[in-house]
Order: sequence, then structure tokens, then C-alpha cells
Amino acid sequence: MTKILITGGAGFIGSSLAEKLLANPTYFVVLIDNLLTGDMRKVPRQPNCKFIKCDVNHYRDIAAIMTSFQFDYVFHFAAVVGVKRTLENPVQVLNDLSGIKNILELSKNTGVKRVFFSSSSEVYGEPVELPQNEETTPLNSRLPYAVVKNVGEAFCRSYQQEFGLSFTIFRFFNTYGPRQSTDFVISKFINAALNHSPITIYGKGLQTRTFCYIDDNVDCMIKILEQNLMVNDVINIGNDQDYTVLQLAKLIIELTGSKSEIVYLPPLKEGDMTRRQPDASKMKSILNRELLALEAGISKILKEEKYFL
Repeated sequence: MTKILITGGAGFIGSSLAEKLLANPTYFVVLIDNLLTGDMRKVPRQPNCKFIKCDVNHYRDIAAIMTSFQFDYVFHFAAVVGVKRTLENPVQVLNDLSGIKNILELSKNTGVKRVFFSSSSEVYGEPVELPQNEETTPLNSRLPYAVVKNVGEAFCRSYQQEFGLSFTIFRFFNTYGPRQSTDFVISKFINAALNHSPITIYGKGLQTRTFCYIDDNVDCMIKILEQNLMVNDVINIGNDQDYTVLQLAKLIIELTGSKSEIVYLPPLKEGDMTRRQPDASKMKSILNRELLALEAGISKILKEEKYFL
């Protein structure tokens, strides 16, 4: 039995990863979450899955769990997330450094084979090149959320260099799909469109983003785990087809047959990068296929009985 810990396990990506891992009966998955933004409705109900409410920033709590179970692999996804939330709570964001250190220290001491760390496209800041490549694009954002992710990457490399603890760094770009929280852009726009409510965008909506369907994200991570790929390396997890936020809003209005109007708000003062596009060549090579197109992904969501939680 392979024992896997997922922190932030009641979140969108963590719970989606758990659900797909649990299809393999040789995996035993423990999910932990402090439920600040996680939701118990997302936690899979399966015999080889256990949920424990826990804050990874509290050493004694997470130490008791990790020493008890002796995990083979750890996916560290727990973090304060969401642009508005991270901008309004910068000290709370910086506190997540404690959780990163706790996970790495305990992984080193309990025989964990590899730690998978959720970094973010935010580390790139405003792009100096497109697409944004893992090896050549500078990590230049000074926002607390991006700084924490960047420092977390440095911690992973340092623990590998000094203690031999293997790692893989996932730089997540926008991921979407069923069960995502309603404060992220696609889920927010779809909910508004289905209710024929105004869809609000910041500035003129010309910021470009890419959108990765959750199955592409999870399938890639599981292949990296099971085929022992990207060891002590970093990979962008995201689709490389970019859209303006305005194009996204218009597409969702069209696919839902909505009567929603688009309302323009003043631009955000910070945290709303003008462009974002990953170099997805590593991800495509691992999956050995193209990534799901945005229109197809949104159509899949609309076929679900429950769109979002």
C-alpha cells in the first residue's frame, strides 16, 4: 500500500487529484485541510481515503499526522489562495512559509520519497518573454503570494541539496473544472451567466490568461508520480492557448445562451498581470496529447449536475 498525503486536500485541485488517485486500490490517501477555503463536500468518500482537519502551519498538529502514517509521497497544496484574499491578507499569506518548512522538515525525518510542491504562475510576475519557460523566464513578482511560492521553491531545492529529499515543483497556471470554488474567474463568470446577472471584468478586459482543464492537470501530475518523472525539477502545469478576459466572458455568454451584460470595473491596483502564458511543452510531452480546448472544457462543466461548490 502506497501512502500519500495531500495538504489542502479539501480544495479544488487537491480533492480532484485524490479522487483520481483513489481509483487505484493500492493507494491510501490522507487529506488534510484547515477548511479556510476548502470544502468538505469535495472530499472523496472512499474506504482508502481519510480526512483530518489540520493546519500545516502548526508544527505539532502536522507532525503527529506525518509521524503516525509514515507517508511515501506528499503533495503540498495547502495555501492561502485567490487574488483578492491574498492581496487583503498579506501577513496570513507569509505565514504559509511555516507550513512549507514543516512539511519539508517532517518529510526529511519520516522517510518521504518525494515532495510535490504547488508553486504558481504568479512567481513569473509581468512576463518578459512569452511563453513563460521554466528555465529562462525570471521570477520577478514581489507580491507576498508570489514571494512565498518562490521561497518555497528555494526551500525544496535546498532540502534536496543538503538532505537528499527529492522534490517536484508544479507551477500551476489557471485551472478550472467542476467543483471549483465560485471566487475564481471561470466559475464566477458561469454562475453569473446562468443567472443572467452582470459579468464584471477589471479594466478593459484585455488581460490575457490561459485555462487548463482539471483532468489535464491531474493526469499530468499522476503520470509524473507513477513514471518517476520530473525528479528535482520544475514544470508548468497549464494550457498554452491564451484568451483575453473579455473573450472568455463573451464565450461563456454564448455557450450558456445568457442575457448577461458585461460591466467594466476600474483596473486592480496590483495583482492583475497583463499577460500570462506557460510554455507547456513539458506537460504535453508527458501527456503525449494535446490539452483540452477551452470551449470543450466549459461545455463539459455545463453538462455536470453540480457545477461548482
